[in-house]
Amino acid sequence: MAPLWPFVLAATSGILAIDRPHSRSPALHHLTKQLLQTYRKEVRPVHNWTQATTVYLDVSVHAVLDVDTQNQKLKTSIWYREVWDDEFLSWNSSMFDEIREISLPLSVIWAPDIIINEYVDIERSPDLPYVYVNSSGTIKHSKPIQVVSACNLETYAFPFDVQNCSLTFSSILHTVEDVDLAFLRSTEDITHDRKAFLNDSEWELLSVSSTYRILQNSAGDFAQIQFNVVIRRHPLVYVVSLLIPSIFLMLVDLGSFYLPPTCQARILFKTSVLVGYTVFRVNMSDEVPRSAGSTPLIGVFFTVCMAFLVLSLSKSILLVKFLYDEQCSQQEQTLLCLRGDTETDQPQGVAESSICQEYQAPSGTLMEVWSQLRSIGSYFQTQDQVDRQELGWLALLERFDRLLFQSYLVVLGLYAITLSSLWVSWSG
Repeated sequence: MAPLWPFVLAATSGILAIDRPHSRSPALHHLTKQLLQTYRKEVRPVHNWTQATTVYLDVSVHAVLDVDTQNQKLKTSIWYREVWDDEFLSWNSSMFDEIREISLPLSVIWAPDIIINEYVDIERSPDLPYVYVNSSGTIKHSKPIQVVSACNLETYAFPFDVQNCSLTFSSILHTVEDVDLAFLRSTEDITHDRKAFLNDSEWELLSVSSTYRILQNSAGDFAQIQFNVVIRRHPLVYVVSLLIPSIFLMLVDLGSFYLPPTCQARILFKTSVLVGYTVFRVNMSDEVPRSAGSTPLIGVFFTVCMAFLVLSLSKSILLVKFLYDEQCSQQEQTLLCLRGDTETDQPQGVAESSICQEYQAPSGTLMEVWSQLRSIGSYFQTQDQVDRQELGWLALLERFDRLLFQSYLVVLGLYAITLSSLWVSWSG
């Protein structure tokens, strides 16, 4: 029997070696069973019900997914963290093989009813059913969320616009006497935290300021934490595709004022520019954000320049039409005048020939010469009147053209100064 003892000892040591890696499993199961055996998730986890449960919040903006200016909605991807103390989920780690932290299903413990007040759509986040609980009863819950929130989006300074949207967290049911809110990190760290933000999108994250306040209403006092997400647009694409072509088109339209006012080529040139304005306006409507509350400044200036173009084109058309009608009427009056003089002179010669045929030839010849001279003088007088009227209309047209040209220069100057100031304020 003595030779069998080495085999018995080897087998015993092997069994102990096999069981040693699983020595913590019974302690973990025993700890979980002991914590949840008498736990009531319907009750706020405090021994003294007059003591408030403080929930520490933290938000990190990951990306700006969509900015819907027409519907005034902002879609962002954030990483949300909340921490609170549960007095019913604490244990002595020395009694459970030094287990200091475990994971529990969120559905079996009490969780604060924190919501975002600006929600306008269903929350989209991956299903993360577990939370971490340490031996002191501190619960850590983290999850990514796609937030679709209402925001007052201003498009007046497009494409140099800066948007400020808020995310307000508060309890939907518990007052500040039951559930209070606090910051998990300092407000300075939250404001300047841009490490997790993706800068390859159209928008750039400037800051995330945060404030704590208490909302007072008839139902009680509720604690609120508001995160103000400040973002600005990258304008380079819109400067190349919208602003520079619009300035070139306005300069071409401005050059049409150097053509003669009565020149038909000016009307054709302005008509071509108007077609260019229309095509550019249609293409611009697809890229410029639309909002019922505000109109982009580039759209306002573009509409004003189109109004100047239409006014100048209408004026040129009316002037050419008026001068043409005036010239035709004066020519008809001149022809009638000449025809009337010849007809009135002819019967006078016939009457004189019946009285005295001897002196008819020299007197008739003088009267015909006098009639022709008088007709020529009236013709030149009529032409002088036509020329004076044309000169008067041309002088009025030149003054009106000069006024339109100066107004156009003022609008373009304001346009350039406004865009420059917006760019400076955006970069600053």
